[in-house]
Amino acid sequence: MQETTWTDITRHHDNVWQVIQSYWQLTKPRIIILLLVTTAGSMWIAANGQVDPFLLLITLLSGALAAASANAINCLYDRDIDYEMERTRHRPLPSGRIQPRDALIFAIGLAILSFTLLTIFANLLSAVLAMSGIVTYVLVYTHWLKRHSTQNIVIGGAAGAIPPLVGWAAVTGELSWTAWLYFLIIFLWTPPHFWALAMMIQKDYAKVGVPMLPVVAGDEPTAKQIWFYTLLLVPTTLLLVYPLNALGSVYTCIALALGIVFISKAWSLLQTPSDQQVARSLFKYSILYMMLLSAGMAIDSLPVTRNLMAALTDNLTTVLSNLPVS
Repeated sequence: MQETTWTDITRHHDNVWQVIQSYWQLTKPRIIILLLVTTAGSMWIAANGQVDPFLLLITLLSGALAAASANAINCLYDRDIDYEMERTRHRPLPSGRIQPRDALIFAIGLAILSFTLLTIFANLLSAVLAMSGIVTYVLVYTHWLKRHSTQNIVIGGAAGAIPPLVGWAAVTGELSWTAWLYFLIIFLWTPPHFWALAMMIQKDYAKVGVPMLPVVAGDEPTAKQIWFYTLLLVPTTLLLVYPLNALGSVYTCIALALGIVFISKAWSLLQTPSDQQVARSLFKYSILYMMLLSAGMAIDSLPVTRNLMAALTDNLTTVLSNLPVS
């Protein structure tokens, strides 16, 4: 796609509010929300449910800035294929509302601000991890894998799994097995989540030559891969309870309930891999799944939850010990 293609359709903003809206759209804010949820979940576990509010605010703000930077660069890199797809043609870059140079300056500014805030108010490790997320998303996923491999979102999914590491490092200044397990959970969650979306919009990907798995292999092999990763994901979430002992019974119940529904939806897709509504249902649920799983982590780590469960356990033990022995 020649540069002249979208300079010919350049649009001008009528006011400052429209400029703000365009740059806001460039950051793909809906994607960022889920990343912040996982960051917050990690921080709550690391702080045993007692997160410093200021540190939480700074870390989430910095994480949002880093993710926005990565998304802006992704939009810059993909502006040619975005112009070809009806779903993305009206984004700020392919529509000409923002020029490539301005988008790059904006992305660099966001990254610098994110790094600075984390370095000053958290620590250098969290800042470096946030920058590694940008590099992984831009270079590994967007540049190297997206247009060249059906495994693009499997390996590239590591970028979306970095926010919990950032959150953990911001609280503790280091990375533990619990943090890396949270990373693994999101890494395994990404293929079912993204391939379900790819099954819904595979015609768009086929049109621009992006080798997403449904485009290259078809719906049935994709559904089998989704089923495989879902079966790996659900038991992995329980490793936070045993052997790591990072979370307790409240999280266990939440993880099991959410996991059963996830497996059920993946099984339904396996039975009817060409049903777009089933794929859509799985995709939407995968977002809810990760949000509620992260919320479950935060709830379980709260001191009030721990105290309540300890009291219930003590009472149950007392009752059982007082039962008559026949």
